[in-house]
Amino acid sequence: MTDLFTLENLGTLLMLCFLQAVLGFDNLLYISIESQRAPVAHQKAVRFWGIILAVVLRVVLLFVMIHLIDALAEPFHIFAWTGILEGGVNFATCVFVIGGVFIMYTAVKEISHMLTIEHLDADLANKSGKSAVQVVMMIVLMNLIFSFDSVLSALAITDVFAVLATAIILSGLAMLWLADGVTRFLEKNRMYEVLGLFILLIVGVVLLGEAGPAAAHAMHDDSLTLKLFGYEIIPMSKTTFYFSVLVLVAVEVIQSGYSRKLNAERRSETAR
Repeated sequence: MTDLFTLENLGTLLMLCFLQAVLGFDNLLYISIESQRAPVAHQKAVRFWGIILAVVLRVVLLFVMIHLIDALAEPFHIFAWTGILEGGVNFATCVFVIGGVFIMYTAVKEISHMLTIEHLDADLANKSGKSAVQVVMMIVLMNLIFSFDSVLSALAITDVFAVLATAIILSGLAMLWLADGVTRFLEKNRMYEVLGLFILLIVGVVLLGEAGPAAAHAMHDDSLTLKLFGYEIIPMSKTTFYFSVLVLVAVEVIQSGYSRKLNAERRSETAR
């Protein structure tokens, strides 16, 4: 037990907490947006229980991954459609593909809905169409998909279960602390909800990219990397992802500021 409290493990814990924070941004954004689908009176409880259950299941996933990493890494199918689709598929590949497609579908559906609604106030009232239990289950499910890459990345740093579990619990507490604030911000600034949905769309693309080398990384065999029409499916780097997010945020902030300025000038001209 005393071996756990070493400088090496403490340093690893700090590194893992930083990793969880970096990889958890998209997760927090999804929780904030999805929780608004629940009845208004239950939204805070939905975020709380969604995050708590997700953290518990993430620790369970970590335990399973540590003990079954070799079995889950083995490709169960290898595509050999030369020039069309080539490469290996394992459990991680399926998780990333299903998660990426679902998140992209959700983002596109919500963006399309926002473009077609006639009255925003009516939309706010009708948005809470799902039950609290449905939303909690969806948050837990998507949290597991989001956490898959962070768990794999964490296992590459250390295999000490106590250190890994502590990092996951601390990241869960951070999400509990931040989730209400992010949701309130999105409710007061609905224009940024559109921005959040576009970021989720990019997250879906990132997850699809992670599916490409999943089997190859697990088996340390580059020949298993998925190729589509002869081109390797390469994951987007985190640097590129966060740069894209910063550009989107900067454009939105500048445009909203410019719009406010134009509206103020129009009001002053009308007053004359």
